[in-house]
Amino acid sequence: MKNHFKFLSAFILVLTVSVQAQEKTAITFHESHEEKKKNAPFSDAVEVGKLFFLAGQIGMDHGTRTMVQGDIKTETAQAIKNIQAVLQQHGMDLDRVVKCTVILSTMDDFAAFNEIYTQYFTKKPARTTFAASGLARNAKVEIDVIAVKE
Repeated sequence: MKNHFKFLSAFILVLTVSVQAQEKTAITFHESHEEKKKNAPFSDAVEVGKLFFLAGQIGMDHGTRTMVQGDIKTETAQAIKNIQAVLQQHGMDLDRVVKCTVILSTMDDFAAFNEIYTQYFTKKPARTTFAASGLARNAKVEIDVIAVKE
């Protein structure tokens, strides 16, 4: 009888998990918090359950819509400030980031980038970093993140 009960309990658990997995997860495409970006062909953030997928950010001052002047460190700090602004709109901060994807215009900037990055991302989220030419607005860095909301 014990084995029958264990089997029945396991079967019910598997059935419950399967049904829950088949339920549709809501997807929300959030409009930008910046008026000038409301007509952009992408969302600043897409929410799926508790996950937030943020669009990549570059070192652009969104107040002036111009790139910040300076080196990779200056652009990195601005890109992260832009990420913070989007997260803040959704009640989060950098501590909620679990994954970063970093695109540098050259791997020669890797060490200088890390000097700034590590000041902001103290929880050490998972990260992928690579170099590519031709970033938007001739940027030196672009960063996108995935965050989890409580």
